[in-house]
Amino acid sequence: MKILVVEDDAEAAQAMVRGLAEAGHVASHAIDGAYGLLEAQKGDYDVYVVDRMMPRLDGIGMVETLRKDGDQTPVLFLSAMGEVEDRVMGLKAGGDDYLVKPYAFAELIARVEALSRRRETGGVQTVLKVGDLEMNLIARTVHRGTSDIDLQPREFQLLEFLMRHAGQSVTRTMLLEKVWEYHFDPQTNVIDVHISRLRSKIDKGFDKAMLQTVRGAGYRLEA
Repeated sequence: MKILVVEDDAEAAQAMVRGLAEAGHVASHAIDGAYGLLEAQKGDYDVYVVDRMMPRLDGIGMVETLRKDGDQTPVLFLSAMGEVEDRVMGLKAGGDDYLVKPYAFAELIARVEALSRRRETGGVQTVLKVGDLEMNLIARTVHRGTSDIDLQPREFQLLEFLMRHAGQSVTRTMLLEKVWEYHFDPQTNVIDVHISRLRSKIDKGFDKAMLQTVRGAGYRLEA
């Protein structure tokens, strides 16, 4: 995979380029948004990794220009600015994902590779919808109808998994492995506690309950 890293911190950029190369990718570096635009126009890249705060032309300005020019290459924003408003601004500018500094390099690799896979299969999914329940994966917001739903990080991960498997029965083992990254059942009630909290947030006050318990199997999210 060919990746363009747009980052004004030379040391951070060198480490990123080296790490991407070790992961089997080809990475080029541009020192700011202005050079990033020039490099993007010269090369056929699979993903752009773009810092938000840079001299001359920042990441937002660079990506907005790319999108106006018809360049739909997936963009991963990197920024120390991690508030919801910051992520929303990045998404509205044309970003496809947003990673807050400091970050684990393994996560950056995983996100870059995910963006490339999504491009190959026809686009990047940033919003999940099941019935009147909607999740924005970039802004990290959830709505049901006109109501905002405030979720803790683990609740958000749990709901994301259920939404991606809407209409399917999801077992406790699947949830432990995919959401909690446990590869065995430690006989904990952690799933029951989180399912109960999640159900109270997405179903309480609504006419229809979406989060169903499947007796002897697990759980299912129904539209």
